[in-house]
Amino acid sequence: MDERPDLSSWWNLDEQTLYARLDCTGQGLNSLAVSRRQAQAPPRSRLAGLWDGARFLLRRFASPLVLILLIAGSVSASLGEMGNALIIAGIVLVSVTLDAFQEARSAQAALKLQQSVAQKATVVRDGQQIRIPAASVVPGDLLVLEAGDIIAADAWLVSSRHLQVNQALLTGESFPVEKRAVAPEAAEQAIDAPRAILAGTAIHSGNATAIAVLTGAQAELGRIGAEISKRETPTAFDTDIQRFGYFIMRLTVFLVLFVLLVNALFHRPWLESFLFAIALAVGLTPELLPMVVSVTLARGAIRLARKHVIVKQLPVIQNLGTMDVFCTDKTGTLTEARIRLDRTVDVAGKPSDGAATLLQVNSRYSAGAKSALDDAVLSACTATLDAWTLLAQLPFDFDRRWAGTLVHGPSGVQLIVKGAPEDVLRLCTSYAPGGDAAPAALTEAVRQQAGQTLHGMESDGFRVLAIASKRLADSCASAEAGEASDMVLHGYAAFADPPKRGAASALRALRARGVQVKVISGDSELVTRHVCAQLHLPVEGVLTGAELASMDTAALRGLVEKTTLFCRMTPAQKERVVLACKHLGHTVGYMGDGINDAPALHAADVGISVESATDVAREAASVILLRRSLGVVHDGVMEGRRTYMNVFKYIMMGTSSNFGNMFSMAGAALFLPFLPMLPVQILLNNMLYDLSELPIPLDNVDAEDVASPRRLDIGLIRRFMVTIGPVSSAFDFITFYLLLHVLNATEAEFQTCWFVESLCTQVLVIFVIRTRANPFRSRPQGVLVAACFLVVAVALWLPLGPLSGLFSFVSPPPLFYLVLGPLVACYLAAVQEIKRRFFLAEFRR
Repeated sequence: MDERPDLSSWWNLDEQTLYARLDCTGQGLNSLAVSRRQAQAPPRSRLAGLWDGARFLLRRFASPLVLILLIAGSVSASLGEMGNALIIAGIVLVSVTLDAFQEARSAQAALKLQQSVAQKATVVRDGQQIRIPAASVVPGDLLVLEAGDIIAADAWLVSSRHLQVNQALLTGESFPVEKRAVAPEAAEQAIDAPRAILAGTAIHSGNATAIAVLTGAQAELGRIGAEISKRETPTAFDTDIQRFGYFIMRLTVFLVLFVLLVNALFHRPWLESFLFAIALAVGLTPELLPMVVSVTLARGAIRLARKHVIVKQLPVIQNLGTMDVFCTDKTGTLTEARIRLDRTVDVAGKPSDGAATLLQVNSRYSAGAKSALDDAVLSACTATLDAWTLLAQLPFDFDRRWAGTLVHGPSGVQLIVKGAPEDVLRLCTSYAPGGDAAPAALTEAVRQQAGQTLHGMESDGFRVLAIASKRLADSCASAEAGEASDMVLHGYAAFADPPKRGAASALRALRARGVQVKVISGDSELVTRHVCAQLHLPVEGVLTGAELASMDTAALRGLVEKTTLFCRMTPAQKERVVLACKHLGHTVGYMGDGINDAPALHAADVGISVESATDVAREAASVILLRRSLGVVHDGVMEGRRTYMNVFKYIMMGTSSNFGNMFSMAGAALFLPFLPMLPVQILLNNMLYDLSELPIPLDNVDAEDVASPRRLDIGLIRRFMVTIGPVSSAFDFITFYLLLHVLNATEAEFQTCWFVESLCTQVLVIFVIRTRANPFRSRPQGVLVAACFLVVAVALWLPLGPLSGLFSFVSPPPLFYLVLGPLVACYLAAVQEIKRRFFLAEFRR
């Protein structure tokens, strides 16, 4: 029996009814009540778990490469060739099982790694505010919410102050909406009710307390499904792999049709020809690619975790490797984020106690997002604030770029604001000359003097806030943005934030690895330039937010390539810069940790944040750094490139070797009176070759292969395939000649000998193709060496062992083994020389 309370239309309930149904007081729960509610939480149904598992497996069969094998196996089974069908089924089973197993392991590893950066919520329990995992919130919990928090449950507002909520996750609407703790208004949906805030949405500005009503799967987000609300766009690597799969599918169809046509022209048995063509299709398919990708990504995630990098989605590792533009905020990434208040001055640059006091009052009572600047003010100033009483607050807003507090002080009611100097100066019509002098008109001459003072501090690298105030009638008990006009400018506060230790070397390393570095900051041009000079980061061009605001998208795309600094940027403008870089074909990374960074983090190919970032930033990012260091970003880039290179190796090996062998078999059909290899032998050859390639994800990578960003270039793969493949075919045709005219091999001997020669050359050429350099100077991983030589040993043993009859093998002529060694050695030398010339030509393209 369902004992849960009736909470239909909970957003329209009054306070007492809601509390009664949730069995709470609105003051927070105690430990006993929490334990009871956790025990009553409905368990996940077994059927849902089975369905998730089924979907997980079914996705493995959606790959174009696996579909080719499934079609080939079905055709073989329908024609009664159960031996071929069983081998193909074995290949599919091995490929899909390994892929599913590795992805499941990867998911578990990723889940464990993400636990340290899981979303948190602040709740009141046992009368104390505590931080708990968002998943541990229960109905009746009192949530304490501030700007930057992601709401952990569908909740009913108890109190609110200038609360703006971004509901884009549920509605797609990017503009925040106001929510208020007011008397309930009738609404058909919770999302439209002014007192309802929903799980997954984010606090844009202001603060609030709220009672959690629906949690987990019962919340609106859980009901409609997070995967529906948060559709993940495929990464660049996902798209490249999909394109490669379709390329192989087209090539396979062409080869099968060619073989069938040739055999039809020569009036050969159609069933035998068809099975041969099917075997060729299987041989051409790099069916272990999904597994290789899964294993490499999983290993990459674990290696990155050791370097204090948590990857939330494994495919993003590939994007890290292909990243060629890195955009970063300034504070906390290029600087230490240990902000210190250096001085408080008047418009003439002289120390001002009056400005310092007003600044401290504003910081003491500021609302909204937690600010390191406020912390610096409160730790530096020691004045007592007993004479000041808070009346109302105006939280910081990224559009107006100032924060205000309405207070009652010794001089009556005052509105005190602090913020970006140019924005605060626009509000001022007078200034405080200093001392006890009355405010004077802010003439053009005084504005110029204030501008010079500001310019001097920013040129020295100080981050500067302007401080202004306005006296209001004593009857005022609230503050509105419209009241911030005709204000008195008191001066400036200068904050020091030294460059981060190690940032200069990390930026230099990124640039040396082919990654453009762009700084996107809310600070002024002078401050940002000063930091860049200290970090030895060359500045090619500068664009300000005011200039960007007047540009259309085309103009921005024309400038973004040759611009290094983007200053005084709003959150929307940061996103525009990232999208402009992406449109030009770049893989873009963005690093930030604040509310204002969330749009850019979400838009970037690689969103990077830190463990201590706001909830919104952590949620938008795909990579979380446990150490706030640009050196860790460089480590992530290099690991991404290493991961990419091992996937690329497999594709280059598989396509070139397989294409060469399959081309040889198709060509042999033109002049041989029999099949060059039986279908079952082709399938066995392919399976053993796949086994030799299994350790590729563990292989070492050459330094020159990770020196610059790379993407999966289908054109390069195709050119390499048609260059190296014919070399393999040429040696195959030499083998055919030797077998027919020197060794006088019978049909069975021919098929056996070519099976051995084909497998030996395919496996040993791995050591040549796995590196662009000299294979004797590039050290392969030990497991790969062992696997390759084991398969070669199996190839030599099979025709002589007890399983030879099962695959229609016979003992090769003794002279064959004397020919095999020199033939293989010449083939490897030829591939090395052709490969060297190929990459030399590619470098000149």
